[in-house]
Amino acid sequence: MSDSPVTTVACTQCGGELHPDEGQLFLTCPFCGATVYLDPGQVVFHWFLTSTLDGPAAGGALNRWMSGNQTIKDLDKKSKVIEQNFQYYPLWYFLIRQGEREITDLEPGAAISITEITNLDLPAGDLHPYDPINDAQSVTPSVPIETARDWLLRKNPGAEIKQSALVHIPVYVFRYQYRNQTYTAVVEGGTGQVFANIFPAKAEAPYLVAGGITALVYLCLAVLALSGMQFGGLVLNFGLALILAVIFAPFLFFMAVMVASRV
Repeated sequence: MSDSPVTTVACTQCGGELHPDEGQLFLTCPFCGATVYLDPGQVVFHWFLTSTLDGPAAGGALNRWMSGNQTIKDLDKKSKVIEQNFQYYPLWYFLIRQGEREITDLEPGAAISITEITNLDLPAGDLHPYDPINDAQSVTPSVPIETARDWLLRKNPGAEIKQSALVHIPVYVFRYQYRNQTYTAVVEGGTGQVFANIFPAKAEAPYLVAGGITALVYLCLAVLALSGMQFGGLVLNFGLALILAVIFAPFLFFMAVMVASRV
């Protein structure tokens, strides 16, 4: 890649000649109105996704995620949001062909701690030409397109890149505290999806223990019932196993309720 300044570039939409000022990254073609992003020596389409959520609605999406099955019980009530900010975060958007399939891939366009954001389902039909009015809230891309392409090809060896673009997506970044630890979650403003790499997750061990105890109890009862076949007391053993199953059921149910209410 050349380190010399880009003085003349061609619009990716109409081929018109563009003359960016030194250091200028975002351009609007005066001939066709397309918005483009200048990575040194290259020009790609520049899009953005409009936000459908305001701040309170984004907070509501975060609360619903906190009260869901992934997080510990009542995280929405036990945690405290200490910071919330809105920004347009840049993602490199690639349309690639791999074999007979065409798929899309997203790579980070700037540093971010929530790498899960690249799993966003980005509907191409909802993209719009980037509006310079968003500049004040937009994060400037810091990851060169060549780096993003390298990441892409490592994940998808042999893929053919059909289209590249820079997309700014609306995100609400939340920082919240739980038990004196600070966590970060991102709410995507277009779809309301929540992304978090590290969060207070439900502990699996109590559920596994409760499930293991229940399985062991009923396995023993099944063995008791079947042992009657060998010793000639099938009816007696089956009846005893059925009675014991009815006796144990409330205790096992209570144990499951207690685990679900505390974890």
